[in-house]
Amino acid sequence: MDTTGYAFVTGGASGIAKAVCVALAKSGARGILVADINLKGADQTVKDCQASSKNADFHAEAIEMDVTVENSVKAAIQRMLKVFGRIDYCINGAGILAEYASVNDASLESFRRTIDINVQGTFLVLRAAATAMASQKSILIDPTLPQRGLTRGSIVTLGSIASFIALPKGAPYVAAKHAVAGLTKSAAMDNIANNIRVNCVCPSFVDTTMMRGLFELAPSMKQTMENGLPMGRLALPEEVADLILFLCSPRSSYINGGIFTVDGALTIGPHANV
Repeated sequence: MDTTGYAFVTGGASGIAKAVCVALAKSGARGILVADINLKGADQTVKDCQASSKNADFHAEAIEMDVTVENSVKAAIQRMLKVFGRIDYCINGAGILAEYASVNDASLESFRRTIDINVQGTFLVLRAAATAMASQKSILIDPTLPQRGLTRGSIVTLGSIASFIALPKGAPYVAAKHAVAGLTKSAAMDNIANNIRVNCVCPSFVDTTMMRGLFELAPSMKQTMENGLPMGRLALPEEVADLILFLCSPRSSYINGGIFTVDGALTIGPHANV
């Protein structure tokens, strides 16, 4: 019932996707291909995974990949299949924050870049991974409970609370993350017959390198943000990774097309900290 298969992870050089890679290694995954435009960071993730792995046969590799370039995505998927033979889990972790500007002031260049990486990138990886999964052999999800059926793989996309709500001066990012949620639902519907599940995880504010970079530019932002969070702190990347691993695992065999928040109750309504 563990995640002991082979994983393809985009954006794995840092942040949530890196936490997913390490968590997969700890959970007994047999192999991981870490795909990122930052090859040096992806190489470091591979080293961290190797140090954390609980599987004697574990193997991990890094590959440079640009999610906005179709041939780059195809090449990474082909490498995954050549090295590991199949894709059991695909985690779409690559993404960027957008220009901090109102919809009236946001530049078209920033909007296009945000859509290219967060939406087009998710689409290209989704399509390539689902196509590869659909052609591979189905396996029994749980031999002790065969009623769970068969699987060819599980895909998890990375949304955001911005998949549900608007954020001030964040129109490009909000538009992109709403689109990721829609892509996830469509991909889940289109791949049910292929025994492929597709779900989306939507965190709020997470303590990542990207977020810490924002805090360096605006030191007061961290405290202001934490004061506005119901649980009084940012999420840990590992906390988001926990849900992603669950959605990859046989334990979520009847969960498909879901959009799940990891937001510490932020989106449920007004709370005492506001």
